[in-house]
Amino acid sequence: MDEKIRQVYETWVKNAVFDEDVARELADMSGDEARIEDAFYRDLAFGTGGLRGVIGAGTNRMNVYTVAKASRGLGEYVLRHAAKTPSIAVSYDSRIKSDLFSRVASAVFASMGIHVHLYPRLMPTPCLSYAVRALGCDAGVMVTASHNPSRYNGYKVYGPDGCQITIEAADEILNEIESVDPFGAPIPDFDEYIRRGDVEYIPQSVYDAFREEVRGQSVLFGDEVDRDVAIVYSPLNGTGLIPVTDTLREAGFGSITVVKEQEQPDGNFPTCPYPNPEIREAMQKGIETCQRVGADLLLATDPDCDRCGIAVRNDEGDYTLLTGNETGLLMLDYICSQRTKHHKMPVDPVFVKTIVTMDLAERIADSYGVRTVNVLTGFKFIGEQIALLEKAGHPESYICGFEESYGYLTGSYVRDKDAVDAALMICEMFAYYKSRGVSLLEKLAEIYRDYGYCLNTLHSYEFSGSAGMARMGEIMDGLRAGFDEIGGLKVTAVSDFSEGIDGLPKSDVLKYRLEGGSSVVVRPSGTEPKLKLYLSVSAKDRGAAEAVEKKLAAAFAARIG
Repeated sequence: MDEKIRQVYETWVKNAVFDEDVARELADMSGDEARIEDAFYRDLAFGTGGLRGVIGAGTNRMNVYTVAKASRGLGEYVLRHAAKTPSIAVSYDSRIKSDLFSRVASAVFASMGIHVHLYPRLMPTPCLSYAVRALGCDAGVMVTASHNPSRYNGYKVYGPDGCQITIEAADEILNEIESVDPFGAPIPDFDEYIRRGDVEYIPQSVYDAFREEVRGQSVLFGDEVDRDVAIVYSPLNGTGLIPVTDTLREAGFGSITVVKEQEQPDGNFPTCPYPNPEIREAMQKGIETCQRVGADLLLATDPDCDRCGIAVRNDEGDYTLLTGNETGLLMLDYICSQRTKHHKMPVDPVFVKTIVTMDLAERIADSYGVRTVNVLTGFKFIGEQIALLEKAGHPESYICGFEESYGYLTGSYVRDKDAVDAALMICEMFAYYKSRGVSLLEKLAEIYRDYGYCLNTLHSYEFSGSAGMARMGEIMDGLRAGFDEIGGLKVTAVSDFSEGIDGLPKSDVLKYRLEGGSSVVVRPSGTEPKLKLYLSVSAKDRGAAEAVEKKLAAAFAARIG
């Protein structure tokens, strides 16, 4: 084992006494060089997504010391940039130690003279984005690992605009973090700063205002719909229970059944080890509940309630899960058709999507005269476009945005994806079409008839540890060497976003355009030790698309190894 790693480990053994769980784990790994190396071979990476990692002892883990270190770095950044008395908003989800990490972060900020606005109970990520702007804060912190398994936690950082931080801000904060000695100062006493008023709980009025903004996203414009539809909802043991059910009931949707096994916050996620509404296993309890109560629609939100997945009853009486792209296409078409019908389309309407989101969405937007803006993967880049429209004096031009990974936003009131908003808009859309005798599956088939069929799939390849990180770099280098065809389809163009394209920030992403209108995007995940492969196949029907997709997936799997 590297001597430097050994020395860092011994420093932690000597000083990491605040958290008994960390101290116990440090003692338990004594003598296990492989385990020590994995925990200490690097500092947990900090970037535009903040921190994310496995909960545990070590510099490469989420614990009170890495959280305190990141918080001191962020605090220094805020103190340098704040034009007035600095303040930071903090929220947390249902994950293991999320409440502890939020208190540690809040106490560190307060000890630096930064006023803290902390939600008094767990709240979704979009509520944090909203609070940053509503309270005029200089930054925000959301303690969450989104949809990762239970052993993960994370620390998302937001700027004063309510967006996740930019690349430039992340680099500057990282420089501050790297200069912090994790044991240079004791972790401050949270209760003391609560008593002094330096940490202040966010009032109910902010949460109420957020829900009012969400309800204001309706595009019915007076159209009558039957809201007496049977809805099953699962918060997947996360933060969505109260905000989603409050908002839906206030909007008139009274027949809501919550999935009992996934109702209450629980960071162990006992019935969905991977609490992601993209995954059928996570939706299974919801489907079973739908079958039991005869529901029309299933909604599920991830633990920090910024992603929303759905399933709808089909003609066979079973339930069909829609992909993030399919739900996004339906929502985009619904919003555009309603705004056009009621003459509510703004001047120069704008739709924003990520480069890995289905290209078919752009064809739908074009048909309504809506301008599409393509951005890098990550909803923060959609949020940045909203901010640019606001800066130009036209925030109303933004009508919606979505990404293939189940993230949607239909208004400018927050700058991150919002599953509370998505849940309401999906229920409204579902009720609107049902009132007119049309199911969402029938509407989706109509969209494919009008604009052509397109199949989008995601394949992930996991590469853990230091060797895995190096292997992902080698694979990306190999893919950049280029090739003329893949899976029997000719490569017609290659976009390397590491060089910066169309004014977008440089990013380790490759996009291959193939003959016949298909495309492939490859990128390392920014939050997980995974290489992600996005396949988009245009064909005459689903069967033909699936055949091509299978060949493309196999060809890339062979290259990735």
